[in-house]
Amino acid sequence: MTEKAYTWRMGSGGRILVVDDDPIVGDVLSRYLIREGYNTEVAADAEQALEACERSLPDLVVLDLMLPRIDGVEAFRRIQARGPVPVIMLTAKGEETDRVVGLELGADDYIVKPFSPREVVARVRAVLRRAADGERHRTRTETLDFDNLHIDGRRREARLGSRVLRLTPKEFDLLYFLARNPGKVFTRVRLIEELWDFAYDGDPSTVTVHLRRLREKIEADPARPRWLVTVWGAGYRFEP
Repeated sequence: MTEKAYTWRMGSGGRILVVDDDPIVGDVLSRYLIREGYNTEVAADAEQALEACERSLPDLVVLDLMLPRIDGVEAFRRIQARGPVPVIMLTAKGEETDRVVGLELGADDYIVKPFSPREVVARVRAVLRRAADGERHRTRTETLDFDNLHIDGRRREARLGSRVLRLTPKEFDLLYFLARNPGKVFTRVRLIEELWDFAYDGDPSTVTVHLRRLREKIEADPARPRWLVTVWGAGYRFEP
């Protein structure tokens, strides 16, 4: 651990943790976020980020995927183990596999370097707004029961029989949204609009990846789904 494990700068808004081993990136993003009124904390590696989260969970984490020693993927898992925190992932790689890694982990957004700091600020604002809308919605959520599938919107918990399903926040959002509209077909673009707020620029692979992972967790046979049905050429529906 370095003598100064992180830097802290004051704004008037929510607390954003920026994790990047490039000090220039950390400094630039921090300054842009402060201009928008956010409090910012900058960590140069995963260890520093985890220390910051141990003291107090931030409102959002901007996390570089390529970090020394502990990489961004493992850092994401450890941060989420401390509590549900919105995460925007950064990476210098533009390959599809890296993008899918972020999606499968449950990241709220994904930005490829090089990027405009203004774009990152806009994404931060959108993710925080979506998180706030979700919190307001949870105060009036309901419990859904379908045979042995139990979905508790207030607790954000899904169970198959007595087994609690380990779902990422996005997986739960997707399951809950479809289950609240049983039998209704949604296109992938519509699901992106509802759940991602255009965070992935309408890329249909976002929904495809999450549906596949969700089926692996709730379906007895993911290749022949009972609950999450594909309507070829149209989209997906939840079969009650």
